[in-house]
Amino acid sequence: MTTTVILTTIFSYFLLLILVSFFTGKSDSNDSFFLGDKKSPWYIVAFGMIGASLSGVTFISVPGWVESSQFSYMQMVFGYLAGYLVIATVLMPLYYLLNLTSIYTYLKDRFGNSSYKTAASFFLLSRVIGASFRLYLVANVLQLFVCDSLDIPFWQTVLITILLVWVYTFRSGIKTIIWTDTLQTLFMLLAVGMSVYLISEDMNLSFTSFISTVKDSEYSQIFFWEGKNHFVKQFLAGMFMAIVMTGLDQDMMQKNLSCKNIKEAQKNMLWFSVVLVFVNLLFLSLGALLYIYANKNGIVFDKADDLFPTVVNSGTLGVSVAVIFILGLIAAAYSSADSALTSLTTSFCVDILGFDSSDSRKQVKTRKMVHLGFSLLLFAVILLFKLKNDDSVVSSLFKAAGYTYGPLLGLYAFGMATKWKIKDVYVPIICVLSPFLTYYIADNSLDWFNYEFGFELLILNGAITFIGLDSLREEECNW
Repeated sequence: MTTTVILTTIFSYFLLLILVSFFTGKSDSNDSFFLGDKKSPWYIVAFGMIGASLSGVTFISVPGWVESSQFSYMQMVFGYLAGYLVIATVLMPLYYLLNLTSIYTYLKDRFGNSSYKTAASFFLLSRVIGASFRLYLVANVLQLFVCDSLDIPFWQTVLITILLVWVYTFRSGIKTIIWTDTLQTLFMLLAVGMSVYLISEDMNLSFTSFISTVKDSEYSQIFFWEGKNHFVKQFLAGMFMAIVMTGLDQDMMQKNLSCKNIKEAQKNMLWFSVVLVFVNLLFLSLGALLYIYANKNGIVFDKADDLFPTVVNSGTLGVSVAVIFILGLIAAAYSSADSALTSLTTSFCVDILGFDSSDSRKQVKTRKMVHLGFSLLLFAVILLFKLKNDDSVVSSLFKAAGYTYGPLLGLYAFGMATKWKIKDVYVPIICVLSPFLTYYIADNSLDWFNYEFGFELLILNGAITFIGLDSLREEECNW
């Protein structure tokens, strides 16, 4: 595919996003930026959240992950269902009852200011890392497809990538993102569906023979009952990953809090979780098909994350697949990155700077500066990740989440499962020590217990935080 075709595709796509931003971003108020004036239709939020949940990590890394782990990822996806049910029935009613803008305000009322600031800080750290992983993927592919041929260095590719997100989110934030995410989810699902169709057509596979080819391949095993991919480990990891990466994450909850009421927000969550099962199965099936196609055509690639882009870039499937791939990747990557940038701005303004309900000119100006500041921070972290990462990005993302979201899990679990007050001033110490202790235990667990931790180290981290908080308890309260 020519560089001109790629650049035209990217330019047209972002022109469309900016056009949507223009019509939805007429209000410059903080209420529009943070909560979309609480007027978002639940079905629009639900559809857009599919793209935000999957992101470029799913688009690139999940198909590439198939060779090493087969379809075992579905075990985590089934766990997601259980986690989303907990969010819809336990967490979301609490957030709506307290009428929260930032979900971490709950911890201020429950424990105190130190717990509140600690939780917000761990979210900021988690989301910066997660958003950087996702944007790293799209920047890497743009580098491979376009920028190398134009002698544009990687840092400039990253800068352009960040700038494009900033352009259509800086004014009205979540109010714009609710609608751009819907558009981007549509493009992403069309891209994966069309990719499956066109590759199957090239291999002379009908729909039924595509299903049987994937089913009969060496990649299609879903359930595992031993080792690192054991069903119980994966299911529990998926359940708690969903709870922390959606229910305890300002990014994902900000969309839900923009719905008109709790009933609509719950409908959004339940429909979104069911559809997500089938979408993930489609991505894994695409991965199996890509490996079969690559082996058949002698296509060689360096690492798992390079599978999809290398097959597309080989030219054997023609220009149409390449255009679809670029559109799908950009849609997947930006549907999570734009909301991440907005939620980082929201959390920092509300939780760290202490924005109140006023809409003063000074607050609006400060919010825009914070938005720009986080854009530059993401730029720096992506460059750092480029130097260090040699693993599958989806694997790296879940590992990082286990360490950074664990203290949030422990804080909310203790707050909702007990009625104890705690010595709030010591909470930051517990939450900082917990990930280090988790790492130490996980690093030695094979020798000590003949057990190897996978993504379920999130649960270990949360449990250590919970036990640490229990050591700080004082008298019972009325919660």
